Amino acid sequence: MYVPRHHELPGSDAALALIEAHPLGAWVVPGADGLVANHLPFLLDRSRGKFGTLLGHVSRANPVWRQLDASRQSIVMFQGPDAYITPAWYPGKREHGKVVPTWNYEVAHAHGVARAIHDEGWLRDLLARLTSDNEAERPMPWSMADAPSDFIDRLLRAVVGIEIPIDDLVGKRKASQDEELQDRWGTVEGLMAEGSDNALAMASLVRNAIGRSEGV
Repeated sequence: MYVPRHHELPGSDAALALIEAHPLGAWVVPGADGLVANHLPFLLDRSRGKFGTLLGHVSRANPVWRQLDASRQSIVMFQGPDAYITPAWYPGKREHGKVVPTWNYEVAHAHGVARAIHDEGWLRDLLARLTSDNEAERPMPWSMADAPSDFIDRLLRAVVGIEIPIDDLVGKRKASQDEELQDRWGTVEGLMAEGSDNALAMASLVRNAIGRSEGV
């Protein structure tokens, strides 16, 4: 991924935090007939590996796990907030007109060699942790114990675990850093006025990037 210096995420912790906040990853694997892409929710285990380890699962009917090769890396791409940025928000539009639209976004790319795991205990623990993470803030959290045990056992036999130790981690935050300061503040105001959750999240990223550039 092309990452200009001013678009780099500030350290691996920021990229890992993005993965935890947006765990649905686009996983791309080199297959026998070309690239194979799947979208999986991943659990990040920060305690294992150079940059942590991604844990997930696929249907046993999905051929991707049979194509994994210990000599070839795969990549998982995680997408954070993104937003179209209109030059109508820029004071520069009124002053000189030399402005164009752009798109802001935040992403993390995790590289590593994936392996398939068939151990039932490993799978059961992974699914319990995934469920617990995603149900934790619900008023009546669902757990695997709420379903009949034979039903869960049958489902466990129908999935294959995926483990990807992260060997390389690249993060990018394009948050208007290459625009004039007044236009960056105009972007914050425009996004805030737009008011959607995604726009507000991007407004926060742009505002934080301004603070870092000014040493705040």
